[in-house]
Amino acid sequence: MEKMEAAEKATCRSVDNFNPLITTIFQAGVVVGPTLLSRIRRVEDFFIQASSAEYYMFFSFLCRMLFMFSIGLETDIPYLKRNIRVVSIVAGGGIILSSICAAPLLWLLIKVFTVTKSRFPFYLLIFTVLANSASPVVIRMIAESKFDNADLGRLAIYSSLISEMSCVAFVATLTACSSTIRLVGAIIATLVTVLLIFLNNYLPFVFNKRNRHNRFLTNSELFLIIFILLAISLLVESAGYTAITCCFLAGLMFPREGKTCRTLLHKLTYAVNTFVLPVYFGYTGFQFNISKIFNKLTLILTVLIILLSAGTKIVATLAACYYLKIPRNESLILSFLLNMKGNYDLIIINSPPVPKMLWENDIHDLFLSVVVLKTLILAPVVAIWLNRGEFCAHYPTTLEILNPESELRMMACAYIPRHVSGYLSLISALSGCPNATLNPYVAHLVELRKKKKSKLMYHQLEDGDQYSDEEEYGGNDVVQITNALDSFISETKIPVHEAKIVSSFLTINQDVCNGAVDLRVSIIFLPFHKHQRVDGKMENSMEGIRTINQKVIRHAPCSVGIFLDRGQTGFQQPHGSLSVQNIATFFFGGPDDREALACSKRILMHSQVSLTVFRFIQANSSIQNSWISDASHKDEEVVMAISSIGTENEMDNVFVDSFYNRYVAQGKASLIEKYVSDGAETLVALREILDNMYSLVIVGKGGRENSSLTIGMSDWEECPELGLVGDLLASSEMNFSGSLLVIQQHRHSEEDEAFITP
Repeated sequence: MEKMEAAEKATCRSVDNFNPLITTIFQAGVVVGPTLLSRIRRVEDFFIQASSAEYYMFFSFLCRMLFMFSIGLETDIPYLKRNIRVVSIVAGGGIILSSICAAPLLWLLIKVFTVTKSRFPFYLLIFTVLANSASPVVIRMIAESKFDNADLGRLAIYSSLISEMSCVAFVATLTACSSTIRLVGAIIATLVTVLLIFLNNYLPFVFNKRNRHNRFLTNSELFLIIFILLAISLLVESAGYTAITCCFLAGLMFPREGKTCRTLLHKLTYAVNTFVLPVYFGYTGFQFNISKIFNKLTLILTVLIILLSAGTKIVATLAACYYLKIPRNESLILSFLLNMKGNYDLIIINSPPVPKMLWENDIHDLFLSVVVLKTLILAPVVAIWLNRGEFCAHYPTTLEILNPESELRMMACAYIPRHVSGYLSLISALSGCPNATLNPYVAHLVELRKKKKSKLMYHQLEDGDQYSDEEEYGGNDVVQITNALDSFISETKIPVHEAKIVSSFLTINQDVCNGAVDLRVSIIFLPFHKHQRVDGKMENSMEGIRTINQKVIRHAPCSVGIFLDRGQTGFQQPHGSLSVQNIATFFFGGPDDREALACSKRILMHSQVSLTVFRFIQANSSIQNSWISDASHKDEEVVMAISSIGTENEMDNVFVDSFYNRYVAQGKASLIEKYVSDGAETLVALREILDNMYSLVIVGKGGRENSSLTIGMSDWEECPELGLVGDLLASSEMNFSGSLLVIQQHRHSEEDEAFITP
């Protein structure tokens, strides 16, 4: 419990000063619009001109097209596949109940507005306003709260996406069935969408092969992709259907490998988040005119629809979450998030699903007021709720408490391309379990040096050089690391997220820890500061790496592993390999060794890996017992230490017994017990084990404190960050040619909490 509370405080650092930007943007649009400033004649003449309506509608279409394509690109497809049932139930509950509640509301509004024609499109409008969840608004709010990597955050994002896409499909299907012309338009929209998906799968294949030495596409290649997307989206819109599904599916089906996807994400993410979405949301608020609801009847109807819409979503979401056994507090925040409005519902309000039809002004103003006011009211409530921090705990922070078949989020830090090859082998092994999901991040750590000033203007730069200054850092290493990741992803189909941290070596450890918190990883992998030469001797690569490793180990918000890769003689990538790799895990006892064994559980599930666990046990337990008897009457602190040792013994036994029953008894791994008395016998046993040519050895850093199994082994300790056994295995004297992974389990301290900064 103490670890969970500490991790929660650390993670919530990013939302302590959360500002509901969505609300601010909406309010800015409301202030500029007819509600306030546009009442002034000069302001009105500037913003509301004769041709401004068509201009605003087209610009709104461009924004909508870009951010829906961007949302499709960033969709976590593996998560969606694993949780499609849960997401569909949460989204479907609100849609079904909204479709039922829309019927009595339709009857009421028909009586109020005396609607005699187009009642079916009117029902579709009411249904959309009640059922739709604006996925861009939900995604933006969750992303700003650093909540997008949490399970609840991802559930809210994809539930809103399913809800919105379902509303689009429902309205489009019913509209297509209403007449032959609409059916033909639906077929045309479907065919051009399929064409767009085909082109988006073919063009990246061609572009990725061109200019292999470049990390990004050229501007002309990028423009061609956006132009095709724009042209086909206009065809879909001209057929009488919205293009948001077309753009979303194009992004969803876009190939994730290579520089084409990387360039689109690099270009679109910044543009969409800093320009497109704010302008789009601002335009939504700009359309709202508060004077339209001063009418008593309109005000009553607005309040009624807002309450009905919110109540329907809340009741349906709570019922679905109760069925799925989601905790009540998470269910409640999820229901409020799914109440966000402001995307497809606005399209139906401004462009009815019937050609050449416009809503009456009273109906248009009523539903526009409902959408804007509901978002303005609920967005601050959700922001305050998220700011409380009870939903954003960085959990789990250790592998020991993580189910081996659940998702593992990890971050591997590399300074040079040589570090990446070893990490890719490790990622390949960790992804061997068919029922588990690995979410790996490879972070390229680059030292921030003094910037070189260029006298060239933007238009004088060569094509492809107009990216941010940050891309200059890392030199050729960036291209080599990117190419290695692209090749690995193409061969293994394992998605690996690439990141780059540019900072001074004095503070880069703090950026690593902050990144681990934001990404909610359970373990950080760091490279050892030495590498093996051709003659087998160990040589320092970068002395600064050792200092950074020590700082990260001391302040990390999760478990840490130091990986020593010995290249060709070490651990190789299991995917595609015909030979089985032998891996050994040394278990002396203690939290670090349990963490090492938990990591081994993940690796042994790979079909090309054979794991042997060596458990070192005290040969003569009477030595320890006599020490306990003599010391127990001397000092109360010693008694407490003995009690702690007894607890650790019980935890070790339970953990090893569980491992034996689940893996060893089923023939998936081997367990060998080694009885030794002191450090000398332990050293002899280690030499005997290492003669069997293991390609990888996994060991905990600390083992058990004050253990007689390692007495005397600290006499030649050179690298304390590896622990006694790890330091011994990393030395040249052991004549061990395999790779080494030393793991330290996360331990919370108040110093860690102060170290992690916003």
